[in-house]
Amino acid sequence: MGHRATLRTMIAGLALLAATPGWGHAVSLDDAAGRYAIDRSSRIGFSVGQVGGGGISGKFTKFSGTFNLDQHDIGKSVVEFSLFPETVATGEPRVESFLRSRAIFDIKDFPQIVFRSTKISQTGENTAEIEGKLTARGTTRTERFQAELTKWNAHAISFHIKGNIYRAPYNMAVGIPIYSNVVQFDMTVNGVRR
Repeated sequence: MGHRATLRTMIAGLALLAATPGWGHAVSLDDAAGRYAIDRSSRIGFSVGQVGGGGISGKFTKFSGTFNLDQHDIGKSVVEFSLFPETVATGEPRVESFLRSRAIFDIKDFPQIVFRSTKISQTGENTAEIEGKLTARGTTRTERFQAELTKWNAHAISFHIKGNIYRAPYNMAVGIPIYSNVVQFDMTVNGVRR
């Protein structure tokens, strides 16, 4: 089954959900295709495990980006995303200061972390893998995220996105192995049609 056919299948399934309260009206492929701005209501959460339990969890409160859903081929869709590590929030001021320091994010020299997709592959009726280039602290690497479409109407769209990133390759290895090398991202990304 081609990308166009599988995207149409995904939309047909979502059209059934659209009949339930809160989902708005059923949409066509033409309705869903287009450019969306990532809304401030999104949540960009992360966690880093610690030996013996606990660890660090938090979120970033400033971010921006867009995604452009191609009408004919989901593989030609593009996601662009920037987050600003100066806004890292953990509920612990001391931890936040450490994360902003040269030891981890080095916000003075590297004020943004940027992701741009290079490949999007549909993996299920309402799921996809997003592969792209992530740049942090001057290092660019290929990373992958799993996305699930959770809400869709004529004006807005929402995804639940997860992914694990190894921090050592980005020169953020302080604390390993007491703190995990793996940063787990768990995000709710809401888009508003532009």
